Amino acid sequence: MCDDFTALAEDENLKRRGLDRRTFAALGASAALAGCTGGSILPKTGGSGVKEKMVSITTTDGVADAFFVHPGKGAHPGIIMWPDIAGLREAMKIMARTLAAEGYAVLCVNPYYRGGPAPTFESFSDYRTPEGQAKVAPLRAALKPEAITRDARAYVAFLLGDPAVDTKRGIGSNGYCMGGPFTVRAAAAEPDHVRAAASLHGAGLVTADPDSPHRLIAKTQASFLFAIARNDDASQPNQKTDLKQAAEAANRAAEVEVYPADHGWCVPDSPSWDPDAADKAWQRMLALYATL
Repeated sequence: MCDDFTALAEDENLKRRGLDRRTFAALGASAALAGCTGGSILPKTGGSGVKEKMVSITTTDGVADAFFVHPGKGAHPGIIMWPDIAGLREAMKIMARTLAAEGYAVLCVNPYYRGGPAPTFESFSDYRTPEGQAKVAPLRAALKPEAITRDARAYVAFLLGDPAVDTKRGIGSNGYCMGGPFTVRAAAAEPDHVRAAASLHGAGLVTADPDSPHRLIAKTQASFLFAIARNDDASQPNQKTDLKQAAEAANRAAEVEVYPADHGWCVPDSPSWDPDAADKAWQRMLALYATL
């Protein structure tokens, strides 16, 4: 999770890039993204060939806003994208557009809709301020396992009802940071539909709780990708083994790997963004989604 431990790694990653937090924040989200080079997760076409719009989805708890992007023609497998702790913002939209260009109908959700429409933060740097962390605390507190389960069902229903989604194919789910365990909960909430789930530097996947995400794998019909950050592995070294054992016991396919990169490496506006490791995780996720 994005705590003091991961903040130290972020500082070290910025230092290697010749930046400090003040300079990185001053760049702004668009400039920071424009300055990133390498890695296939950044679109070269600006999302050409895809259609996009903000949508409203009625859930048990209210009306959720989300960014929906898909190829301009045909029906395609649906994907639920769960953002990291900084929420739905331009960096996530760029990633959603790029995934859509690969042939998927991508619903990038606002996990904080109970507190208001996106964006909660313009960039990851905005979250890292004292004001940002104070702002996010009550929003995160509302994301109880039961709430995520209800939301996942509403998002699956939305995808199944849209003509851009091929309902004969399975649905995928991918999540970053706090969104990592949400992918597992989505697969457990809708086992007949969610057939592939990718957790990228996910947090809270293995806990002592009875409904810990790793214990829910047995309730799914999905295949999994668990891409673990090296500093997350350092703080919880048994996590990778517990995930592997849970998947094996449930007879579910699962790729579990510790990446040579720090928490947040997959997201372009994160201080820990690593283009090479991000590209590898992206390609592994595409391989997973090819099974839908």
